[in-house]
Amino acid sequence: MQLITEAQVAAVLHPDQARAALHAAFAQHGRGQAQVLARHRATTTQGSAALAISAMGAILDADGELPAVLGTKVYSARNGQYDFLVSLFSAATGAALATLQANEFTRLRTAAASAVAADLLALPEARTLAIFGAGIQGRAHAQALCRVRRFERVLVCARSGGEAFAHDIEAQIGIAAKVVDAATAAAEADVIATATRSATPLFDGSLVKPGAFVAAVGSSTKTARELDDTLLGRASMVAVEWLTAAQQEAGDIVLAAAGVIAPERLVELGALIVSPRPRGPQDIVVYKSVGIGLEDVALARLVAHRLGVC
Repeated sequence: MQLITEAQVAAVLHPDQARAALHAAFAQHGRGQAQVLARHRATTTQGSAALAISAMGAILDADGELPAVLGTKVYSARNGQYDFLVSLFSAATGAALATLQANEFTRLRTAAASAVAADLLALPEARTLAIFGAGIQGRAHAQALCRVRRFERVLVCARSGGEAFAHDIEAQIGIAAKVVDAATAAAEADVIATATRSATPLFDGSLVKPGAFVAAVGSSTKTARELDDTLLGRASMVAVEWLTAAQQEAGDIVLAAAGVIAPERLVELGALIVSPRPRGPQDIVVYKSVGIGLEDVALARLVAHRLGVC
């Protein structure tokens, strides 16, 4: 059993490969070939420290050169600061293969999953991207989403760090970027990514233009939401990673008023990959992510395989 470090992960994991690995894993899930272990949390307070330990996982079937594996992700939280590990096991023998430091691919995996959804559901002619939040996930989403659509400008809306983020987008990605207010970002974007810690909706959903794709990734708790009922009610489809997790952890969905999201409009990403649903050019599509163990185990397997561990 090997320890795979953050440096090793960063050396072999590319955003396009991460997106392809997650697309394949979600397709397995959509075909019933992958099983997901729901997130479990324990929390306490010691002195002035708020502590939590969380775990989730998945079982993946073999995929080409990639073997069948079982895996768990476990992570600590102390006053909102996280540290992540993934343990990977062989499905053929049950033996432990590797433990991976997982902060780097936790950063990548959420954005890569959003890119899978955007590539599937955003209009091909989308040209304006709006990012809410200038933190780790906001930056990862700018990089990932700009790999699946030919954006001509990026609008940044952030409580702090927005100007520096916009400058980095122009310098690192080569796309014009500017800081705007929430209403402008919501009204002008063809693709919107919300990656904040807000507990309440970020903008008025009536502002979102017809045909927009919205990825909400900032919260994985049932008490916080970034999108309002107006937007959810306008959406022709609300895609989620896994219905079980979304119904337990997605505040955007849990806190929505009764009847806002008709059951037939709530669909798993894997099911959409296996059996695509047509969308009209005026349809608004929402993707709500909470993060599931399928994503972490898929990337851990890819990294381990590229390093010759499995």
